[in-house]
Amino acid sequence: MNLYDCKILLIDDNAELVSMISGILTKSGFESIYTAGSCSSGLEVFLKEEPQLVILDIMLPDGDGFTLFRRLREQSQVPILFLSARDEDNDRLFGLGLGADDYITKPFLPQELLLRIHAILKRVYFSSVQLPKEEKVLILGKREVSFENAQVTAEGISVSLTAKELLLLKKLNQNRGKIVTFDAICQAVWEDSYYGYENTLMVHIRHLREKIEEDPSHPVWIQTARGLGYRLKKEEGQR
Repeated sequence: MNLYDCKILLIDDNAELVSMISGILTKSGFESIYTAGSCSSGLEVFLKEEPQLVILDIMLPDGDGFTLFRRLREQSQVPILFLSARDEDNDRLFGLGLGADDYITKPFLPQELLLRIHAILKRVYFSSVQLPKEEKVLILGKREVSFENAQVTAEGISVSLTAKELLLLKKLNQNRGKIVTFDAICQAVWEDSYYGYENTLMVHIRHLREKIEEDPSHPVWIQTARGLGYRLKKEEGQR
């Protein structure tokens, strides 16, 4: 499982905000977003889907988030991020004192929310102890990519990858066979959203294709998912 495979449950009764946050998460690369608008429905979805992260509003129509937090904690130690319009220090301290993993107040910057979500998921599920050993060599047809040396070798001739090209290829390889969204790539390479990097990303993809493709004008390995992102093709027979 990689970070973007994590299930996220958003419990908030503001339909417009729920739609906005769901869009932010989907655009960033998260594929499994679940929503609920009350304490009762939130608990029901939580028990059914067993998410890896809960984003929880404090003011809900049939109760409060603090009470629901306690009920969720009775079921598991899943990380929970409080999302609230209440910015009082007492509420923040009370929420964190209950054991919440973070607390963010409305309105918020989309990038701030994403950074906090990434930080929680990486800390809980993807610590250095839990990360699998990183692949050192990638075979793409007649070409061999050394991640350690940042080089692509074919027929005894080697070309070097730039730091950004290396990060980009590593990100695609970590999700090989799956579409990696533009935003997820930019987060991995520039630690920023896709906005403002459209042309820069296209240039890096073109340069990378020139180094790993037999015919860069007709790429086989780095495939474009129009309007979504890019995918690194698997070898034949690879699962």
